[in-house]
Amino acid sequence: MNIAINTRFLIKDKLEGIGWFTYETVKRLCENHPEHTFILFFDRKYHEEFVFSKNVVPVIMYPPARHPLLWRIWFHYNLPKILIKYKAEALISTDGFIPLKLHIPTLNVIHDINFEHIPHALKRSVKNYYKKFFPKYAKQATRIATVSEFSKQDIVKTYSIDASNIDVVYNGANITYTPISEEEKTVTKQKYTQGKDYFIFIGSLHPRKNIPRLLQAFDNFKASDDSEMQLLIVGEAMFLTDEIKTTYETLAFKKDVQFTGRVSTEDLHKILGSAFTMTFVPYFEGFGIPILEAMFCDIPVISSNVTSMPEVGGDAVLYVDPFSVSDITKAMTKIANDKELRDTLIAKGRIQREKFSWDKTAELLWNSFQQCLKK
Repeated sequence: MNIAINTRFLIKDKLEGIGWFTYETVKRLCENHPEHTFILFFDRKYHEEFVFSKNVVPVIMYPPARHPLLWRIWFHYNLPKILIKYKAEALISTDGFIPLKLHIPTLNVIHDINFEHIPHALKRSVKNYYKKFFPKYAKQATRIATVSEFSKQDIVKTYSIDASNIDVVYNGANITYTPISEEEKTVTKQKYTQGKDYFIFIGSLHPRKNIPRLLQAFDNFKASDDSEMQLLIVGEAMFLTDEIKTTYETLAFKKDVQFTGRVSTEDLHKILGSAFTMTFVPYFEGFGIPILEAMFCDIPVISSNVTSMPEVGGDAVLYVDPFSVSDITKAMTKIANDKELRDTLIAKGRIQREKFSWDKTAELLWNSFQQCLKK
């Protein structure tokens, strides 16, 4: 069977949430099913590492789809034509975008629909495109996969999609993320925080990640706790908003806050594995991979008590109200001064993390695809 897959987020050294999902699942699908031919569609020159096996046919389709107008050209006009050219018999899209007129089975992975609830966080052109076309993409798909039960119910309610047509396909964590040695921790802390312990946030600096409240909570924690603790913010700075900048400038302890920008996966493993606690307090997440990555590194987690995050964290996380600066501050103070709590969360995290792996994700995605073919 000729199976087409939208892999436009596979960009060398620039993999983020959807990119990692695409990489980890598509790699396994291609390797685990040599009886099929997988036609991978890129929107720019691809790296050879993304040609996962001999049964992969890589195709570059221009223009690079990184703007609402170009999304329409790429998905609505060019992709249907090229699917016919390569005799594709089914399509898997890992980023929620699909052609509106397509007569082959289509599995659409919609990770979340945060833009329906937080539209102000996007540029107007992007917001308008998403709100116009994602309901259509959801209805056009033969079947939908999503990354949490929360996202499934959100799609069902918002787009009036039958729940039986949506499969939950949880994310996994990169096998790189494992506990690191005390020697490595010492070297890493010396490099980033002059040897001091630190809270860590990992993710893009998108408005829904709630960075201003995290900064305010950390500042309050420092004011009330005699601690040398620092805060490391690790993530792409493209969403470094005026609100984040303004909040940072008002901090009394801003010298103890470090913005690292984007780092390599190898460095990220060391930084995460050396952290005192993960502080991940967005107010909307379709899944929340950093929670899982921290658990695999034996790092305790403070996280939000909303959307999908309790689903991922189970009983292994110290939860907070992300809209309450004081609640986040209290959690930081509590975990900084309670070693028994930290040890308990780490132990529970070792159990909780076993529920998730990219092998399981790929298997669930393939099962969803098989259901898609039965329609």
